[in-house]
Amino acid sequence: MRLQDRIALVTGGGSGIGRAIALRFAQEGARVVVNDLRKDAAEEVAAAAGGRTLAVAADVADSAQVRAMFEQVERAMGGLDVLVNNAGIGVTSTAESRRVREKIDARIMETVSGQGIQTHLDVTEHMTDESWHRMIGVHLNGTFFCTREALKLMRRGKGGAIVNLSSVAALMGLENVPHYSAAKGGILAFTRAVAREVASRNIRVNAICPGFIDTPMTEPMSDLTRKAVLARTPLGRWGTPDEIAATALFLASDEASFITGQWLSPNGGLFTG
Repeated sequence: MRLQDRIALVTGGGSGIGRAIALRFAQEGARVVVNDLRKDAAEEVAAAAGGRTLAVAADVADSAQVRAMFEQVERAMGGLDVLVNNAGIGVTSTAESRRVREKIDARIMETVSGQGIQTHLDVTEHMTDESWHRMIGVHLNGTFFCTREALKLMRRGKGGAIVNLSSVAALMGLENVPHYSAAKGGILAFTRAVAREVASRNIRVNAICPGFIDTPMTEPMSDLTRKAVLARTPLGRWGTPDEIAATALFLASDEASFITGQWLSPNGGLFTG
C-alpha cells in the first residue's frame, strides 16, 4: 500500500485520467477526495473507490469555489497529503472544435495526396477572448488556485506531493490548440518554480505530460486524425488512463522521494526530446 492513509485530492476525477488516478490511489490505501464539475460524476467515482472517500463539486477556474472545496476537505479529512491537478478541457465550444477538426482533416488529406499544404488552420487569428480565457482559466488558473490552497494544508503536516497534469502539447506545441499548449506550458513552468519554493518544507511538485490518451476528452477527434496520431506514435497505439494513473502513483509515493521539479511524459514515443 504505497499511499496508506494519505489524504489525496484529485481534481477532474469524474472521468478519464482523473477517474483512473482516484481509483488507483484508493487501491493503494489513500483516502481520496474526488473533485469534478459534475457532482454526480464525482459521487460515482467516490462510490467505486469505496472506503473513506469524499465527492466535491467545484469549478477549479473559480477561486472562491476552490477555497470552499479545500475548507470542506479540511473539515472532513483533517488535512491533505497529495494533490493531483488534473481537471481540464480539450475544447471551449462545439463550433470551434468542428471548424478546426474539418481543417485538420483537410490538411491530412493534402499531405497524403502529396499536394502539399494548402489548407491553413488559422486557429489563433479566429480564437475568441472567451475561448482563450476559459482554457487558461481551467488549466493554468485552476492549477494555481488549487496549489495555493493545498500548500496551506500541507505546511501543517510533514510535507506532501503535488502532481500537475501538463501535456505533450507543452513540450512540442500542437498547432490546432495554441491556447491548450500555452496553458500546459505554463503549468510546466509553474511546476518548476513552486518545486524550488517549497522543497524546504518537504513538499514535492512534479508534472506528467501525457501523449494522446483514450479518454472522453479525445473522443471528438475524427477517425482520420486518430489514424494520423497512430502513424506518428512509434508504439503504434494510444495510451490508457491507467498508464497515466500509474505514473501519478509513482510521483505521489515515497518511491519518488528524491524527485521534484521534473516531468514525465508517457507518450508512446511521440515526443522524445
